[in-house]
Amino acid sequence: MKYEILGETLPVLVCTLADGESMINEGGSMSWMSPNMHMETTSNGGVGKALGRMFSGEKIFQNIYTAQGGQGMIAFASSFPGSIKPFEVAPGREIIFQKSAFLAGEATVQLSVHFNKRLGAGLFGGEGFILQKVSGSGIAFAEFDGHVVEYDLQPGQHILVDTGHLAAMDASCSMDIQTVKGVKNVLFGGEGLFLTDITGPGRVWLQTMPLSNVAGALRRYLPTGNS
Repeated sequence: MKYEILGETLPVLVCTLADGESMINEGGSMSWMSPNMHMETTSNGGVGKALGRMFSGEKIFQNIYTAQGGQGMIAFASSFPGSIKPFEVAPGREIIFQKSAFLAGEATVQLSVHFNKRLGAGLFGGEGFILQKVSGSGIAFAEFDGHVVEYDLQPGQHILVDTGHLAAMDASCSMDIQTVKGVKNVLFGGEGLFLTDITGPGRVWLQTMPLSNVAGALRRYLPTGNS
């Protein structure tokens, strides 16, 4: 499989597949394809895995696209202004995505739900409690909100992230929730009560424009029912 990511603000992933090669995606992200791409809708792993994907923000069923009778082409477009990033996945090199980030991947990649085991993250982390885990072997593609900044964390090294800005991290990283210190900071700081505390070792991908922040910024301009 060969691929290229085109565009900047609203990117699209264009993949070229050899005869017999396959890709998986969640329904709705396919944008265009050559006529010899065969689609099959499947639960891809049974009811248990399908329900797990649903909890992680994806649809119960996945589509498998296979090139038949020669080389095929298929494209997957981003659903929001942002970035599409490729990830090399292998045994022992699993990746954790934010909820709903998975766009597409080689058919040898598996997508499942990932629950954060830390109590603080579970109680106060909101959507950060339920994440996506990508395993198997191959290339997976994810779509993130805005631009993406990467950090390599050493063992025991921390980074504090405002809620919603965590896009992805190596499965070797751990995540917990830290409360903002100081009464004045909590009441007047405007940054919320909690920060996401990510600890290495591993790589972290942060996004600059979480969809939740965009929704909050637009809400003040929307008419209310009393107007």
